[in-house]
Amino acid sequence: MGSEAADTAKSNVTEFSVSEISNLLKRTVEETFSLVRVRGEISGFRGAHSSGHCYFALKDDRSRLEAVIWRGVASKLRHFPEEGMEVIATGKLTTYPGSSKYQIVIESLEPAGAGALMALLEQRKKKLAAEGLFAPERKQLLPYLPMVIGVVTSPTGSVIRDVLHRITDRFPLHVIVWPVRVQGETSGTEVANAIQGFNNLDAAGPIRRPDIIIVARGGGSIEDLWGFNDEAVVRAAADSEIPLISAVGHETDWTLIDLAADLRAPTPTGAAELAVPVKAELEALTATLASRLKSASSRKLDQARTELRAAMRGLGSAERIVEGPRQRLDAAAAGLVRGLMMAARTKRDRLVRVESRLSWRGIKAGIERSRDKVATLEIRMQASRRQRIERQSERLEVLQRRSERAFIARVERARARFDQGWRLIASLSHERVLERGFALVRDAGGTPVTRAAAIRSGDAFSVQLRDGSVSAVAVSGDAPAPKAKPAKRQDGPENQGTLF
Repeated sequence: MGSEAADTAKSNVTEFSVSEISNLLKRTVEETFSLVRVRGEISGFRGAHSSGHCYFALKDDRSRLEAVIWRGVASKLRHFPEEGMEVIATGKLTTYPGSSKYQIVIESLEPAGAGALMALLEQRKKKLAAEGLFAPERKQLLPYLPMVIGVVTSPTGSVIRDVLHRITDRFPLHVIVWPVRVQGETSGTEVANAIQGFNNLDAAGPIRRPDIIIVARGGGSIEDLWGFNDEAVVRAAADSEIPLISAVGHETDWTLIDLAADLRAPTPTGAAELAVPVKAELEALTATLASRLKSASSRKLDQARTELRAAMRGLGSAERIVEGPRQRLDAAAAGLVRGLMMAARTKRDRLVRVESRLSWRGIKAGIERSRDKVATLEIRMQASRRQRIERQSERLEVLQRRSERAFIARVERARARFDQGWRLIASLSHERVLERGFALVRDAGGTPVTRAAAIRSGDAFSVQLRDGSVSAVAVSGDAPAPKAKPAKRQDGPENQGTLF
């Protein structure tokens, strides 16, 4: 009975699929937490996803809540998420069935108080300063008298009226206004685009490129001025090729664009005063300088006139000045005539002397002198040749005698070496050994025999003694050998003998 009741109870429990449970939880969470404000620190933020959505987490010292900002909301945020930033997020809670977790879908995001903004501002300031965007060497000098001024501000506020009024009072010139929002979520992007737009203008285009840019806004809280702390605004101000004056807020208000600008003005009106000089003052200064120039020129002219008169008195009249040079010219002219006459006589005398040398007798005498000189040189050359031949002959005889003596000495040395070698050969010859009573035995082929076993019975052999050689035939045992005939000596047929 008990088991039947348990089975009945189990069959009465509603059965859900996993998807159904997930959807029920999702509706329950979204209906219960459709609008919540959560305070926490941003963690795990690595920038927007390629889809444009932002994924990160909100955490405190004990818990962690996953968060997501869809692309449409992220593009409109006034304060974009940054790692470690303490924020207050407004949105709704929902679940993500794919991993059985809940998360907050953020609709708006704001820093958790002014302290968080100041901490974020300080962090951003250190980052940009490390990149050198605030370095003094990047600052540009303002032109003294610009022709066109570009103003980046709201077209409807009092700021633009103050700037235009001050420029008109001081020095009327052409002003181009680039209208932007100076407060709100898109203010930073619009200001950065305006600065870049002014820099991209063509100097020869229909809208002339300004010589100075003024970025202006009235005073406000740190939240109101936050758009001018945007990183894009700071980079655009630092990269601007046109000198830029920052006039954001009152004198006590500081933003990051003030550090990147080429010059900071305490107020928008002060920016206009720094950009252009006072026309009336310039006119007065120009008039004063013109008057001083005129007076100085007049004094200089009077001084030059006085100095010229004094010089004229010191120089005297022109006639007196040229008297001396004229006399020197006359003396030189007279001397020139005398010099020409003397030069002509000298040339004539030289011509006469040359002419006398060119007569037939002079030429003949010159030829005779040349002939005598040639004969003398020929005699001297023959004598010198004979002397040179005699010296060469004597030297040749000396060399011949030295050559004969050297040849004889060389032959004597060669003969001595030959006799020495022959005596050495004779002392080492086997004939000297034969003279001491030894004999040399050769076989029929004439090869010396050194062992008795090399000759068998019946073999012919020869025995060489001191005074000749004897032919013989070997016999075996102790049988008497036939009487041998005397062998003839090798040195003659009469000395050769035989045993047969």
